[in-house]
Amino acid sequence: MARHAMTRNRRRPSGKLLVAVVVAVLGGLAAFLVLESSATSTPAHHVTAATHPEASTTSTASTTTTSTTRPPGPGFNAGQVTAVGDSVMLDYQDPLKTAIPGINVDAAVSRQWSDGESILQTLKSDGQLGADVIVGLGTNGPITDADFDSMMAILGGASRVVFVNVHVDRPWQDPNNAVLASGATRYPNVVVADWATLAAQNPGWFGADGTHLAIDGSGADQLAQLVASTLSNG
Repeated sequence: MARHAMTRNRRRPSGKLLVAVVVAVLGGLAAFLVLESSATSTPAHHVTAATHPEASTTSTASTTTTSTTRPPGPGFNAGQVTAVGDSVMLDYQDPLKTAIPGINVDAAVSRQWSDGESILQTLKSDGQLGADVIVGLGTNGPITDADFDSMMAILGGASRVVFVNVHVDRPWQDPNNAVLASGATRYPNVVVADWATLAAQNPGWFGADGTHLAIDGSGADQLAQLVASTLSNG
């Protein structure tokens, strides 16, 4: 009887053993739940990023739309705009002043390219030339690449120079516009306002000579807006 009692006592687990087993099981279960929780929370962040791509595209757009204008050189006044032109500029000078507040416009009938050079050089020497310059010349005679380079010898230090190409019923129209287009490729601060193309599409804007615009008419407004937008976006 004593032997059998001893055998039964060996096979019966003690209370301490049962407690240890339970603690181990509960600990393993808790560890599993922690791992499961972390595993399910991580993909949630990936889903959020994938379903909101605009968060990254917005920051990209803000950097690519930033535009810079180079600082002006000596003789050019930052924040000022100067326009020099011939009789066509006279036709749209008032809407141009509205489109570009504070602009200084100097336009005259029958003005030649060389006259414009002299005026711009004087303004520069007197410290009265704007950092942004608009040139509306070439209606009254042919110009050459050398003429363009001579003009840019004066305006090379400008932040931006807008040349308005010409619409005139004369044989020098297309050659002059080719000179302006070619010049814009050689100077990084030069852009061309393509008045010739817009004018050709709207013949009703012009008077009998096909060159001059009705003062304060729709054509004058459109030309002024073209020049202003070219200046700001060039």
